[in-house]
Amino acid sequence: MAITHRTVELSTGLRMHVAEAGPGGAPVVLLLHGFPQTWYTWRHQMPALAEAGYRAVAPDMRGYGDSDVPEGGPEQYTVLHVVGDMVALVDALGEKQVFVAAHDWGACIAWSLCQFRPDRVRALVALSSPRRARAPVDGFRAHFGDEYYICRFQEPGAIEAEFARLGTEQVLRKFLSYRTPGPLFIPKSGWGSPDDEVPLPSWVTEEDIMYYTSQFDKTGFTGALNYYRALNKTWELTSPWTGAQIQVPAKFIVGDLDLTYNSPGIQDFIHKGGFKKFVPLLDDVVVMKDVGHFINEEKPKEVSDHIVSFIKKFN
Repeated sequence: MAITHRTVELSTGLRMHVAEAGPGGAPVVLLLHGFPQTWYTWRHQMPALAEAGYRAVAPDMRGYGDSDVPEGGPEQYTVLHVVGDMVALVDALGEKQVFVAAHDWGACIAWSLCQFRPDRVRALVALSSPRRARAPVDGFRAHFGDEYYICRFQEPGAIEAEFARLGTEQVLRKFLSYRTPGPLFIPKSGWGSPDDEVPLPSWVTEEDIMYYTSQFDKTGFTGALNYYRALNKTWELTSPWTGAQIQVPAKFIVGDLDLTYNSPGIQDFIHKGGFKKFVPLLDDVVVMKDVGHFINEEKPKEVSDHIVSFIKKFN
């Protein structure tokens, strides 16, 4: 089924590009991407959802792709701003409630959407990023040191300069091919050479990498990096929700090679009751074997099937 594109003017003032597939009037599945991607990460799930009778809607998030890139600094990229965009998008679509499937940063936003506005979400399928306790960046620094990727991303200008030295395509190749079951470090001495051979994984074609490269060549990386730079501000602003539960039905899917799944303490948190305490309506946790972080691209059919089988429970 064809994927169509349009720009939606949101009540937040943001112009948001959305890709859509599926019949009008069908239940909407909102698909939220992570870093460093765009709507395009859902290119396999969108036809599958449309085929199953849903209307798939995949936006380019604030700061990405063909959506606006606010230039007011990290203060315009807090979770509250981005959740506000999602509520405004649901309004613009004319929907009271939607299903949500989300990956990486998109999943972080989706968990917060469920927490702040559970009335707008029928059910959530979250990929790679579980709901965790609020924490400032200092926690990452204490665990992993200054060269941990999230800590490096805090440096305005410095990491952009490193990405410019390497070139957009090389940066994206490095991220998309990362399958080490452990933390990602970007050395201050340099993240390799622009001339290094970085083979693409089997699930990323040359056409795919060219599309992603064209998108980030256009926008740069600063908007996407500002999500990370707003982490401390988000931590400050979300203090009223400390310890609050999420009362939306949810399913969680992760690869066993995912760097997030292999962070210290995360597997115990997911499997020994901590996750369920935050999300009492957590229906299922699926750990896919020999699968890395970019799970919806690496295992497109399996992820599509998981999404459809879960949301069908709520028809």
